[in-house]
Amino acid sequence: MIKKISILILALFVFQNGVILAKNSEDNNMKETKKITQTAGRNQLGNFAPEFAHFNDDILFGENWNNTDIDTKTRSIITMTALISQGITDSSLKYHLQNAKNHGVTKAEAAAIITNTAFYAGWPKAWAAFNLAKEVWNDETSAISEKDKYAQTIMFPIGEPNNAYKKYFIGQSYISPISTSQVKMFNVTFEPKCRNNWHIHKAKAGGGQMLIAIGGRGYYQEWGKDPIEMNPGDVINIPANVKHWHGAAPDSWFSHIAVEVDGVETENVWLEAVSDQEYNKLK
Repeated sequence: MIKKISILILALFVFQNGVILAKNSEDNNMKETKKITQTAGRNQLGNFAPEFAHFNDDILFGENWNNTDIDTKTRSIITMTALISQGITDSSLKYHLQNAKNHGVTKAEAAAIITNTAFYAGWPKAWAAFNLAKEVWNDETSAISEKDKYAQTIMFPIGEPNNAYKKYFIGQSYISPISTSQVKMFNVTFEPKCRNNWHIHKAKAGGGQMLIAIGGRGYYQEWGKDPIEMNPGDVINIPANVKHWHGAAPDSWFSHIAVEVDGVETENVWLEAVSDQEYNKLK
């Protein structure tokens, strides 16, 4: 009797686990085979181009995306790579980046995919794709600093804190050498409200400086003249022996390339700071 009861209990246990396993398998299959539907074609082009809308919704996103020969995560990765390779970085790429995230592509995987694609499709395309990817995976990049956010908008590095000339600046500035031979060029970046003191590039002959704005918004002012607003692409030619200052706008970071002009007996003379009263007149 005890032996029969033991066999019965064992049979019930096997049956129960079999049912659980079957249910889990069924649930997993349902997840894997959940049908992808698309209505964007009909919603946006249904009246204008019904045939295109049909191909988009029923064929591309219907039959193709619901094909089970490859999983949707892999299909999402393939689509990401194809769009980036073609240089398509509009809302369609952002849609597919979000779709990839929804199907399990992590931030680290997305970064690796775009980086790998860059070597074959081109660096500028990858840069553009990264800007959209950061928006899609924004929950993982929200802690980025304002300095780092700004750094992503300019083509030259911000560089290191400009500590060697700190006493001649109000606020924090940064400097990065672009060229230190032939023509000396430096990327100088100012945080909002940062500006350098009045100063003069003295020279017996030649000399002076050229400023090329590359990011943000800033100002240049010569002694006795009105300030000049500087935006990316603006160029200021500063003659030798002219008293002046330059720096960021009150509400914006600012970067310019400083080009040193060769001259005879050149010397940079630092003078008084730009007062808050003078600076606060700027917008």
